[in-house]
Amino acid sequence: MTTTALTLTNPGFPVFVVFATFVSCALFVTVLVTTDRTTPRDFYVGDSRLTPVRNGIAIFGVYLSVETLLGAPGRIALTGYDGIGYLMGPIVAIVVVLLLIAEPYHSTSRYTIGDSLGRRLRARSVPVAAGIATLGMSLVYLIAQMVGAGALAAPILGLEGTGAREIMVGSLGLLVIVYAAIGGMWATTAIQVVKGVLLLAGGGLTAVLLMSRVGWDPAILLSQAADHSGLGDAFLQPGTSHVDAAVGKLDSLSVQLAVFIGAVGMPHVLMRLRAVPTARAARRSVEIASWLTLAFCFMAGLIGFGAATVLGRGSILTDNATGNTAVLMLAKFIGGAFLITLISCIAFATVLAVVSGLVLTASAALAHDIYQVGLMNGKASEKSELLVARVTLVLVGVTAIALSLYAQTQSISFLVGLALAIAGSAILPAVLYNMYWRRFTTKGALWSIYGGLLSSVLLVVFSPVLSGRPTSLLPDQDFAVFPLSNPAVASIPLGFLLGWLGSVLDSRRPDEMKYAETEASVLADVAASPPEPSPGP
Repeated sequence: MTTTALTLTNPGFPVFVVFATFVSCALFVTVLVTTDRTTPRDFYVGDSRLTPVRNGIAIFGVYLSVETLLGAPGRIALTGYDGIGYLMGPIVAIVVVLLLIAEPYHSTSRYTIGDSLGRRLRARSVPVAAGIATLGMSLVYLIAQMVGAGALAAPILGLEGTGAREIMVGSLGLLVIVYAAIGGMWATTAIQVVKGVLLLAGGGLTAVLLMSRVGWDPAILLSQAADHSGLGDAFLQPGTSHVDAAVGKLDSLSVQLAVFIGAVGMPHVLMRLRAVPTARAARRSVEIASWLTLAFCFMAGLIGFGAATVLGRGSILTDNATGNTAVLMLAKFIGGAFLITLISCIAFATVLAVVSGLVLTASAALAHDIYQVGLMNGKASEKSELLVARVTLVLVGVTAIALSLYAQTQSISFLVGLALAIAGSAILPAVLYNMYWRRFTTKGALWSIYGGLLSSVLLVVFSPVLSGRPTSLLPDQDFAVFPLSNPAVASIPLGFLLGWLGSVLDSRRPDEMKYAETEASVLADVAASPPEPSPGP
């Protein structure tokens, strides 16, 4: 079988028609699920009335980005064994959320991470710090998603030139803003549930068609993948993507650390834990999301090795050096126009689902943590907070669109790693210390949040990503003093260290009573029988 000449020819008009239909239906659903309740609780977390099944599918829908759909299988198709880590990361992270975070976070938070920290630490500065970190992480991840949408539109819709891509990205971003601003959590949930179902259906259909070609034998699939990779047995062993230099291996470790640990502290995922009525329901939601994530990542692994088997590593590299079009090429080869149209629309739906969750989370951080708690000391009316939330949602969305348009021609894959590094360095340490360490203090929280945030950003600024190399964003400049492109290997340990050090050096003793109250609240919430939630609108 010769496939070296195979390239992805865009499906163009069929995808555009199907996707336009999906967008129209999504807008109709947004209006349909919008309620007449005008409270921040309803806007942020759907009045905590979602069922565990619905919320679990929505968590799965917002948790897995287009990177998991296209990027991870593409890396497996090019690097074999080394690419598996990009699928293991989401699985490990969601299991950690299930075991350590779901129930206590639900019991201690109201809407945001700042609520969870402020309940025990009781300082206005801590929710503000958490809001700033959440906003920073969300904005970085938003830009990455919007640039990814532009890059996705080019091979799928056949858009040539930056102008057409910018129009596509701008239109897509504005649609997401409309969805989230009108319907809040109910609207984003509807989009995420539909995306989750489509993702499983598309991945399952592709995996079934693929396995039928190799007689349903995984051993044959792996053997042929190794043969067609051009790397032989090394394709199925670790080390194919590592350079010889120690710096390259350390950089790879840093990326893996960001994927494994950073995904645990993603605020747009944690926010969904409050969309159900009880802690048990939150745990059940994450349990459902974990099984769905495991199932899809297994299918994505098969698809990655299947791409190497059916297409050959050379064909994939010829079409796209990053491997991001491998899944689309495979879909076209084994399923024709129908399958590539389905996978293409799922990819766009994935962008919609993730971006809608991010803009809602960013608006909650600005309106609730920074405006309501920080500036107004909790005295602003619900009506004014809701107005600020909707206004800031539009501002955050427009800002992300503008920045992503500027970066459309740049290689900004590092932004995904930076977002994960911020989540793992500035958010996760404070969340875990707050739940499980009796001696955690306000100073420890502030040191951890600001220290993790600043170290992540500064290390990227002074890394080869920005200057010092021909592939850098500023190739004519050279102020790179940090050798790695991803800061997680340094910033994540630093975030945990600063949280511990700040608490130990704090002259004010931690309030043992508040920690005991937090523990009691968690135990009471877990022990309570979950009431039957009223149906959503």
